[in-house]
Amino acid sequence: MKKLQGAHLRKPITPDLLMTPSDQGDVDLDMDLAADRGNWTGKLDFLLSCIGYCVGLGNVWRFPYRAYTNGGGAFLVPYFLMLAICGIPLFFLELALGQFSSLGPLAVWKISPLFKGAGAAMLLIVGLVAIYYNMIIAYVLFYLFASLTSNLPWEHCGNWWNTDLCHEHRGAQDRNGALPLNLTSTVSPSEEYWSRYVLHIQGSQGIGSPGQIRWNLCLCLLLAWVIVFLCILKGVKSSGKVVYFTATFPYLILLMLLVRGVTLPGAWKGIRFYLTPQFHHLLSSKVWIEAALQIFYSLGVGFGGLLTFASYNTFHQNIYRDTFIVTLGNAVTSILAGFAIFSVLGYMSQELGVPVDQVAKAGPGLAFVVYPQAMTMLPLSPFWSFLFFFMLLTLGLDSQFAFLETIVTAVTDEFPYYLRPKKAVFSGLICVAMYLMGLILTTDGGMYWLVLLDDYSASFGLMVVVITTCLAVTRVYGIQRFSRDIHMMLGFKPGLYFRACWLLLSPATLLALLVYSIVKYQPSEYGSYRFPAWAELLGILMGLLSCLMIPAGMLVAVLREEGSLWEVSPPLPSPHCLGSGPRPPLPTGVTLAMEPTVSETQGVVIICRHGA
Repeated sequence: MKKLQGAHLRKPITPDLLMTPSDQGDVDLDMDLAADRGNWTGKLDFLLSCIGYCVGLGNVWRFPYRAYTNGGGAFLVPYFLMLAICGIPLFFLELALGQFSSLGPLAVWKISPLFKGAGAAMLLIVGLVAIYYNMIIAYVLFYLFASLTSNLPWEHCGNWWNTDLCHEHRGAQDRNGALPLNLTSTVSPSEEYWSRYVLHIQGSQGIGSPGQIRWNLCLCLLLAWVIVFLCILKGVKSSGKVVYFTATFPYLILLMLLVRGVTLPGAWKGIRFYLTPQFHHLLSSKVWIEAALQIFYSLGVGFGGLLTFASYNTFHQNIYRDTFIVTLGNAVTSILAGFAIFSVLGYMSQELGVPVDQVAKAGPGLAFVVYPQAMTMLPLSPFWSFLFFFMLLTLGLDSQFAFLETIVTAVTDEFPYYLRPKKAVFSGLICVAMYLMGLILTTDGGMYWLVLLDDYSASFGLMVVVITTCLAVTRVYGIQRFSRDIHMMLGFKPGLYFRACWLLLSPATLLALLVYSIVKYQPSEYGSYRFPAWAELLGILMGLLSCLMIPAGMLVAVLREEGSLWEVSPPLPSPHCLGSGPRPPLPTGVTLAMEPTVSETQGVVIICRHGA
């Protein structure tokens, strides 16, 4: 047996399916470089990275709002049903694809070169998202530093940025205890601090005239990119250690905020408003669509982050178990975050003397206006404010690590000879380029551009990419072949539940989401500002560009390859490779349907089976 292995080491068999165009000229050298790709230093690194990637800002500022506006406790019914139909199956599919191939979002399409455009579309989407997502982290850093004071700067009126409409909303009566106030005609100090000081949005006339760069935001954005770069400097070996803190510490802070929130007077009002079941909402299609959207974007399916993380696993990592841990843990975290948020909003509602629905908001308005205002009503308000924004910082950084690692891994896997030895330098160049592109977001009108990117960069284009990926893996690569691949890794084939979801239920649900988003299309807006037609057109083109990369990739594949269209797309009659990665023993009881040919070089194994 040792002689046989030695023979393989001397004459490695390198199937064409695992070779990128840049690999063709220098096989031996690139096979040596494959050993330098790296792996997680421990199984917990991968699990915590996935948890940090999925549990992000959306769990805090989007799920609670969607829950109470779509039936309260009744919303959990479609939420968990959509988790079962779309979330868990697609999550497992992406992990299995990445772990089996040990390749990034671009190189993995050696399984079907005709669909490589889907990988390019992933990179475009994740690149656009990474640009504006780090700007949100910059806002969080701004508030984090502002909390390091004895009195929060958004607690009182009378500052240079405040207007005559500013009123310190301390109750339903004015300062003399006289007549009730019309709160709708006034503005809180926290709202003016956010819009007039942090954003300085009054200096912009709209998205077409962004105004000057806000240098304090510019420096915060620079710091955000420096933090991200230092954490991904050595790839998963460094980011995999950082997540031990960034993925676990938010839970400690969330628990502290939850305990503090539920002990506040009036907290029960917010919690009751948050979870009171309104089952008649289940008759509306909107509720089911909202649940599916929340699952889809919360788990981060289609961005390539899951595929990238799984590609650094050992070949027999139990991703089946990890799938349920991460997806169910993400759902529970969202529900707990709702308790923490709405308990404080209930207290705020009682203090202001207004209904809960008048203080509850979704998105950045909750994180940078409503919750900071609630913090000013608490004893030791700077302390609680610092904890809240530090939690947001750690939640956001984990997702940003995944976005950058996805881009870097995908490109270095395509050109390993040139980029893999210089991965740190390449990562730095990516960060610098994205920082420069994000400078438009630090201007007076930068929020308009951020809203445009948020609305269109990962909207219908992401759904098209996920549908394409699902169909390409199950229909073109083949559900039976993919099931055998999973059997080789885990020791068992996916059951009827997963196969039914991959073949029909998940793509059909995503197609319904896509149609719904097109039919119910609404132009972007920010507050009372309505985006001009040219900005809407730019946003639509941004979303369409990722969709168009799929047919463009097909065209390139056809033009570059010799032979007919069918020969460009699998199944291939030549040796068909099942995967690559560190050589493991097969699980107990696993037998291969066809005799494998093993090529082993520098600790890398390529397992191929001959025949169709």
